[in-house]
Amino acid sequence: MPFLLQALVYLGAAVISVPIAKRLGLGSVLGYLIAGVVIGPFALSLVGEQTDVMKFAEFGVVILLFLIGLEVQPSTLWDMRKAIFGFGGAQVVGTSLAIAGVSMLLGLPWQTALAVGMVLAMSSTAIVLQTLDEKGLRQGPVGRAAFGILLLQDLAVIPMFALLPTLATIAPPVHAAAAEGHGGGASLVAHLPPWAQGLSVLVAVGAVVGGGRYLVRPIFRFIAEARLREIFTAAALLIVVGVASIMQMVGLSPALGAFLAGVVLAESEFRRELETDIEPFRGLLLGLFFITVGAGIDLKLVASQPLVLVGLVLGLMGLKFLVLFGLARLFGAPARGAAAVAAALAQGGEFAFVLLSFTVGAGVIGATLAALLTAAVAVSMALTPVAMILYERIAAMMDAAIPKQVPDTGDFEDGEPDIIIAGFGRFGQITGRLLTANGFRSTVLDSDIEQIDLLRRFGRRVHYGDATRMDLLRAAGIERARMLIVALDDREKTVELVETARKAFPDLVILARAWDRRHAYDLLANGADAVERETFEAALALGTTALQKLGYRAHRAHRAAGIFRRHDRKSFEDLRPVWGQEEAYILASRDAARTMDKLLNADLARLRPGDAAGSWDTASLDEELKERAEREGARREGAN
Repeated sequence: MPFLLQALVYLGAAVISVPIAKRLGLGSVLGYLIAGVVIGPFALSLVGEQTDVMKFAEFGVVILLFLIGLEVQPSTLWDMRKAIFGFGGAQVVGTSLAIAGVSMLLGLPWQTALAVGMVLAMSSTAIVLQTLDEKGLRQGPVGRAAFGILLLQDLAVIPMFALLPTLATIAPPVHAAAAEGHGGGASLVAHLPPWAQGLSVLVAVGAVVGGGRYLVRPIFRFIAEARLREIFTAAALLIVVGVASIMQMVGLSPALGAFLAGVVLAESEFRRELETDIEPFRGLLLGLFFITVGAGIDLKLVASQPLVLVGLVLGLMGLKFLVLFGLARLFGAPARGAAAVAAALAQGGEFAFVLLSFTVGAGVIGATLAALLTAAVAVSMALTPVAMILYERIAAMMDAAIPKQVPDTGDFEDGEPDIIIAGFGRFGQITGRLLTANGFRSTVLDSDIEQIDLLRRFGRRVHYGDATRMDLLRAAGIERARMLIVALDDREKTVELVETARKAFPDLVILARAWDRRHAYDLLANGADAVERETFEAALALGTTALQKLGYRAHRAHRAAGIFRRHDRKSFEDLRPVWGQEEAYILASRDAARTMDKLLNADLARLRPGDAAGSWDTASLDEELKERAEREGARREGAN
């Protein structure tokens, strides 16, 4: 198939399937895998042989490990030594032995069973890290534990290549050298004695560390001075490809070498630039890798032995889950975190394809069994996002089944409150502190248990409860209060509370926090006396600071912000009558924006630096006072 046509098929499959999978909550990885199955030789057969594409796509895993290395400083790596060599080593040994034991029970010779155990002990670096990234777990304890295991697995492949040939029980059809691709590559030192191979590895690692520390930085500095962005990107790719090649030559994992190079450059001043330049290649190549994995799933084999394959996949994932969960708990992880790590790493890995090919060539595993195991590994990789989704849903159901420990709300002994504050998060706290500092008594309601516990530790009296419940509001003293301030984090509940309170207490002053203009209009329509968009004043304050940093005197910057505030609020009031009429609102918004820009520019022009040394703009002040008086008069008329 012509290269351009093949590229068209791959890109088209990704563009169609991945957004659909994301919309369905399945994640991008599963989208890529499904795309690969559909276009692969065992379904629609839109692409040819996967071998060449797979070799190219596996470079995505190399780039992924390089980028991860850039995020891990040497001190951090040392801090993770327990996760890498303790938890990671225990996982490889424990899983290998567990799978080998089950394989022997199924009738395999111990040599073959041990080889199968080592092959299936590997997990998918690309899929695990990508899935954890999407779930937001990469940077936490779950991500660190998973990463430590995956890194140790990369290291473990080296002794596996040496150990597996000693387990041969079958006359090898063709003696394969070291496997190609992600795992090993044709080693240039394979013919050397063991001591020379070990020395070669040490020299290669030393070259990567020394070169990264003393040679690469001056090169990047020289390229940066030339200000040629594309050459900097080319140099970054050159470093990754060069290090991967060096590692491959001495029989090490290219991905491991790329990770080492990233760690060396983690403290470099060019770290962020390297991440930015290489990130797009990582995404594209990893996507291509997942598609090739999906295309490699032999649907004919699945159809011919469905029960055997289902048993293998479920058995593999179930057994690995149990081993990983037990080890994680043994190493002190909480049950929830241990289950997350186990669910994420329960599949087979990319190295399994390499090791299976190697074991067939070395006469360790028969070709038929290897083909079945290859299909099982590919299917388990495809099921990883599903396993994570299943884990999340089960965890959520278990959380819901556990009775919530509601803190003691206590009696409402706040006296006769002037104000009821519903919601005491980052917004409500500031408002409440200001009012308290000025001598007003307030009763605070919040439904976030963790927030209440934290606030009580700081000496704040906060009552637990859903403020939308009218009985709770009455108990809190809303009938005697002068004002209700709604500062909830939930948009819909904010509207519901405003509407309920207005109907029950027509004379109560209700102030509410709004997300944006649309939410503000909604709150006003449901009875709020006034609203404040939560980010408006903060953004205006930051803009005022920016003007001062750009050379404006403080009073000029504050005056400019005041003029902007006045025009924005006028625009807000002018558009309020057409709120709810979508087309009319959009047209009126456009006209209002143009009018506001003209008026704003005219008012700001009065603040020219040469006008009375930047004195206060009295004309604008008079105009603002006049508008304020008109608004106050209109409000009083409405009240009467």
